[in-house]
Amino acid sequence: MTHPYFLKARHPRVLAHRGLPTTTGADSPSHAVWENTAAAFAAAHAAGAEYIETDCRVTADGDVVLFHDETLTRLLSDDRPVEQVRTAELAELLAPHGGLLTVGEMLEMFPETRFNIDVKTDAATTPLGAIIAPHAHRVLLTSFSDVRRRRAVDAVLAAGAEMLPATSAGRASMMRVKLLSALRLPCAHALRGIDALQVPERYGPVRVLTPSLVRAAHRHGVEVHVWTVNDTEVMRRLIGQGVDAVVTDRADLALRALS
Repeated sequence: MTHPYFLKARHPRVLAHRGLPTTTGADSPSHAVWENTAAAFAAAHAAGAEYIETDCRVTADGDVVLFHDETLTRLLSDDRPVEQVRTAELAELLAPHGGLLTVGEMLEMFPETRFNIDVKTDAATTPLGAIIAPHAHRVLLTSFSDVRRRRAVDAVLAAGAEMLPATSAGRASMMRVKLLSALRLPCAHALRGIDALQVPERYGPVRVLTPSLVRAAHRHGVEVHVWTVNDTEVMRRLIGQGVDAVVTDRADLALRALS
């Protein structure tokens, strides 16, 4: 049964990777809009993105905020971990570059948008439950860790959600499906409870996306999403190979190319 996350939305799908920032990093212009900020999400929404991919971590105050990296180093030349920074200070630091959002604020600010949330830390799993529960129909929870992903989903159910959020496979599950599909062995058990496989086309020298992987996923009603694709010709080629969605830094270009 198709999860509501995928219903009544364009296909192929475009997931705006961390919104639609103008640039990122400590050496960017003072007016630049950074990833995972309110302004980056507003830009993605204005471009027509129905889906936004984002990441969450927990601050020193226990707030679940949108932030990808473990530390502030790449964006702010500050080596402190996010978990050691107070929410108010982080908000002040990001204010010139688009504005900090908590997960709750994101869901309220963009009530029609569907979100792909990568849970980056175990500390976020429990507090996410009550935040996501009223919005489970438009949220996909994922993590490289299958254990973390399951804990986050369990927390949503424990908070009284009427349905499970959509989920994508962690690294271990994805590799299991890849191996089984390559050997033409049944994948049903490995894909149980999974709504999407989100993979890179290649991981170093290893080709992750293969025709057998796509066929196995589709045979069990599971979508295949490829990250992170910014070349429109590559996007078209992937969709031609049966991929259901691309995760991209250039949602504006992707939406035009795949319309």
